[in-house]
This record gives sequence, structure tokens and C-alpha cells, in this order.
Amino acid sequence: MSSSEKRHIKLRLILVGFIFFVFLGTIGAKAVYLQVFCGPWLAKKAADQYENSFELAGKRGTIYDTNMAEMAVSLRVTSIAAYPGRIKDARKAATSLAQVLKIDRKVLKKKLALKKSFVWIKRQASPKETEAVKNLKLEGVGFISEYNRFYPNKILAAQALGFTGIDGNGLEGIEFNYDTYLKGAVGNFTVLRDALGNGFISGKEKVPDYSGKNIILTIDQNIQYITEKALKETVADFAARSGMAIVMVPKTGAILAMAHFPFFNPNSFGYFNRNLWRNRAITDPFEPGSTMKIFSAAAAIESGGSSPDTIYFCENGSYKIGNKVITDSKSHGWLSLQQIIKYSSNIGAVKVSEKIGPQHLYNTLRDFGFGVKTGIDCPGETIGGLAYYKKWTKLDTSAISFGHGISVSAIQLIAAVSAIANDGVLMKPYLVKAITDQDGRYTHRFQPRKVRRVVSADTARFVVKMMKTVITGEGTGTRAALEGYSVCGKTGTAQKIGEDGTYAKEKYIASFVGFTPAEHPEIAILVVIDEPSEKYYGGIVAAPTFRKIAHETLNHMNISPTIPAHRLTLSQKNEARG
Repeated sequence: MSSSEKRHIKLRLILVGFIFFVFLGTIGAKAVYLQVFCGPWLAKKAADQYENSFELAGKRGTIYDTNMAEMAVSLRVTSIAAYPGRIKDARKAATSLAQVLKIDRKVLKKKLALKKSFVWIKRQASPKETEAVKNLKLEGVGFISEYNRFYPNKILAAQALGFTGIDGNGLEGIEFNYDTYLKGAVGNFTVLRDALGNGFISGKEKVPDYSGKNIILTIDQNIQYITEKALKETVADFAARSGMAIVMVPKTGAILAMAHFPFFNPNSFGYFNRNLWRNRAITDPFEPGSTMKIFSAAAAIESGGSSPDTIYFCENGSYKIGNKVITDSKSHGWLSLQQIIKYSSNIGAVKVSEKIGPQHLYNTLRDFGFGVKTGIDCPGETIGGLAYYKKWTKLDTSAISFGHGISVSAIQLIAAVSAIANDGVLMKPYLVKAITDQDGRYTHRFQPRKVRRVVSADTARFVVKMMKTVITGEGTGTRAALEGYSVCGKTGTAQKIGEDGTYAKEKYIASFVGFTPAEHPEIAILVVIDEPSEKYYGGIVAAPTFRKIAHETLNHMNISPTIPAHRLTLSQKNEARG
């Protein structure tokens, strides 16, 4: 081999070696660049292939009645999701899913075509739907465990309980008001995926308990059922528009039942009219009618200018004030204050208000809680309507004395009557008595709360005696009488205001409010029936409903009769004689 050939071979080797080292240097430089400068980004990109971070919402707390019976629970369900980037044929997948889940195929196809890493296909699917989708074995479709709110008693106390949305947030009632306690916390956790795309949680990772707290109500679901049943029957019997009723413990303010009709099912609230969702006993004001006369009487006695025996001239059924004429359903001459309440004389109430004056009447009504919120633990409470007394005309004062020109909520009215039953002390009404954690340990306890003394104990006892006469003889509330128990009550009949701002003809609100036993009141009950047909007097429409609720509730509470047996026998004989 010549020297020139040797030089040629040497040059070729040097050139090949140079090219080799250039490539090796380039690879080395790229490796350094990727490892040093792009390391975190590459690590994240790699993790995205086998790790997914999810938010886990804890189980929502349970709502119990006062006896620890479940009224709202959370059940584990499966939701169906998709990862569009992993779906090869979006059209075919959309067609298959639409057939199984009864979803619009075009809408589903648009979802699957989105440039997103995750989309929901169907939240809280049924077990049958979940199994059907699993059988399709579609790549890029996943199944996520969630919680669904369920109300085992369906319609029972629906307006008081409220309901939650698809994401588990409280939207109405107790569910809304106590949402911060009930809802589970949200925590993040990582799901690892194997080569086949199956997800699993690392054995080393322990998912903490994010569950919400439990609520214990004052409501007794047995009394709630009794109340709702009686209310439904009354609305049907009188072809009324709607009705509501409340059962309350006068000594404490605890609500044992809060019922509305028509009902709705919170498990499928979307199928019902929105007007049925709200708790109208809290949110809707109405003119109370003659039930207001007991507070006018209380104001008269408390002022010191009247007693139950003080007499007033009731103008023989017709009394003119300005250009308006106040009338009574029956003509009366002289009546005592006690008889004004018994016979429910409008003119008598007007004469009482004229004697005590607007300022004292206003102050008494405010002390009883009218025109202000009770503070009950429910959303949307109304203050009602009670104008300042300096804005009242003479006609306003007269109308307010017998329950017109003033509006109240059902909860205000039952709380005020309970103050009479409670020796003149107003208690704050409440629906929740305790909150516990998931282990049953108490985190909050709510005790009865005194608001203020409204009238003296003596005044309250005088009013109690007058209210007892309403149920006897020719009183307007005889249909509320109970066998074996003494009853105090007051009827109410109020003409409704129409859309034009004037009182509508043939549209009334019939009501009855009272408590029993009269000597030691255990329960107070308010019944309000909206727009009953044909018959509309509170004593005819609402008083019998009071009797039904009171009778069954007293039996359920094991409260013994307060009237001795010999008096019961005598009463039955007198009734038989007519």
C-alpha cells in the first residue's frame, strides 16, 4: 500500500471519527438540555400518562328527625364521564352512548369532539345504565363514584327540608340554611393508571374522611305525617287552593311539624312547579283576620283600662268610620271583652282599639313579634307588614284591630299565640336542635331561647280564659273541641287582596290557631287554608283540622286527658240531647 493510500485512509478515519463525535456531542447536549432544562416539564408530561388528579367531595351529612329517624341521606352512585382525547371514533361512541343513556346523539357528539381532557356524559346514572355502558367497552369512557341525595319519606316535610342540586349543594330549606355544616369537604387525590388505562389508588395513599356533619331536627316525622294527612283532607274537602299548618311546643319554640299542601317530592323537584318548593309558612305573608283579636284583647288588658268583663257597645252589627262601614256576621248590642273574643265581633275589636289608642296597640303587636323576623333557622323569612302607628289613619287602626291592614307569616302567628300559652313569654321558634359529627358526637346543641316577656302572666291567663270560651257554647270555634282535653283557640276569616289592590270577592283565607291542654299547654297548632270554596269561615274550615291534628298528636305524645271521666260523661250526655 502506497503512502498516498495510507494518508487517504487516515483522513477518512479522521473524518468518520469527527462526524461520530459531532453526533455523540449533539446527543449528549440534547440529553443535558432535556434533563437539566426540561426535566420538570417532561416529568409532568410523563405523569399525565399514568396519573390523574381528582377532586373528591365527601359524603353529605344525614338529616334526622327528633327521634333519629332518617329524613335525608346520601347514597353512593356512579356518574359516567369521557376523556375525548382517548376516543378514536367520537361519532360511533356518541351513537352507542346515546342509545343506552337516552341522550341526544348530536349533543353528545359535540361533547366528545371538544378539545378537553374530561367531560361529563351523565351524572348520577342508574345502576342499569351504568352496567349497559360498561358492556359497551368503549375506550375513553370512565366511571366516577359520587353521592346522590335521597329523601326516604319522599313528600314528608319537603318544604322544610328543601333539597340539593346535582353537585350536592343545598338549594332550599334546611338543606340550604345549614349547607356549610351538611356538605362534605372537597379533597384532592391521585389516581394511577396502568398500561391498559385502568385506574387505581396507590395502596400507600389513604383518602381522608371528608364527610359533612349531621343535623337533628325538632320535627317528629310521625306528627309531621299526622299534620300533612289532615291538611290534605281539608284542602280536598273544601276544594281549596292550598293549605299550611304548624305544630309547635309553646314552652320551648320547638317546631314538631311544618306542613304544606300541595306536596312535592324533593327526589325529583325539577318536575314540580317552583312555587311549591318554598316554605310558605316562613316566606309568605297574609292577612290574619280575626285571629288578631286576641292580641288586641291582650293589649287592652295589659293597658290596665279593660278586663275580660269590661263591656263595649257593638252598634247592633253596623258601625260607620269615615265613609266605610264595619259590620259583624251577627248583630250584637253590649258585649264584654270576653264575648267579643268568643263571638269574634269586628265592631267590638274596633271599640277596644279606640279605647287603647294606636300607639299602645302598635307596641303590643310589635312585642308579640309582628312586623319583625322571628329569626327561625330557615331561609327567606318575611317580616310581614305592620306600618308605624303614626302613619295609621283612624280606619287603619280599626282594620288592624281585627286583622286587616296587617300581614303576618304563619310562623309569626303561631309564635305569638304560643306566647299567650307560655304565660306571656315569647320564645324563638327553631327547627334544628343539634349538629353531630359522623361518629355521633355533638358539635352544636341549640337550647330554647327566650325572646322577651310580652305581657304579664296575669294578662296571659285572662286571654287564655277568653280563648277557652271560643270553643264552647255559641263560640265560633266549637268544631275544634277535643274529647278529654280543654282547648283554647281563635278562628280567623280574612278576605284576600286581589291584583288590583282591593279585596277580592269570594276569595278568603280561613284559619284557626290554638293550644291544648289549656291548663298546661303542650302543643300549639295553626291551620291556614287558602281560598276554600263555598264555605270559608275559619270555624267551619280550619277548626276541624285543628281537632284532627291535636287529637292524634296528643295520643302520639302519650299526653293523658285533662278532663275527669265524670265530666266527659256529662259532656257526652249534653251533646246527645243537642
